Amino acid sequence: MDISGISVSHEFNIVDLLNLGVAIAILLAGTLSVFYIFFGGISFILSGGQEDKIKQAVHTIRYAIIGLVVTILSVTLVKIMGYIFGFDLLSLITWDRITGLMNLIIERITSGGGGSVGTGTLR
Repeated sequence: MDISGISVSHEFNIVDLLNLGVAIAILLAGTLSVFYIFFGGISFILSGGQEDKIKQAVHTIRYAIIGLVVTILSVTLVKIMGYIFGFDLLSLITWDRITGLMNLIIERITSGGGGSVGTGTLR
């Protein structure tokens, strides 16, 4: 199978699964942070001037922003460490690779795909 110039065999290895896990975790953390910023903002607007609700909304927004900053810093740190040690981990994490791996995993699960998960490669 060929996904945007990436040749995908029908099997994949543990490194591919780890890359997929890291990519999904980064996307999920960023998405949840943005969601909680909006949720905190709406809670703040709907607080009606009640001090405890305002305080709770401000805490929600504060911790969501901290989570977003930590997510961005972690991606930046991985990029810097890769530059220092001469490899680029973030080049392995692309949207096409993520969707390709997810589709491949779902396809293997739904088709009863047999074989060991850690034996093949994603090229």
